Amino acid sequence: MPKTALKKEKWTLSFDPTLKSAVVKAAKRRGVYPVTLLEGLVREKFSPYGHADVEDSAAYVSALRKQGRKQSDEAFLDEIAAWQKSHSS
Repeated sequence: MPKTALKKEKWTLSFDPTLKSAVVKAAKRRGVYPVTLLEGLVREKFSPYGHADVEDSAAYVSALRKQGRKQSDEAFLDEIAAWQKSHSS
């Protein structure tokens, strides 16, 4: 049985002109096509595991560290204790 070629769907989206220009500018800064930028944003929003496809790992780790500095040690230990209680059987 011969394989049939998959048809690529073409979509047309209507955008606010100011939003479109912002997307195009951001894509130019990153050196990618606007559609690639939009696909990345959609994947990021719908991915249940956001860390799985981190584009800039250094920036991701830096953001996590900054976020961790805002939380006190006691709050962090309380969070670990609550997690251990919820996962114990």
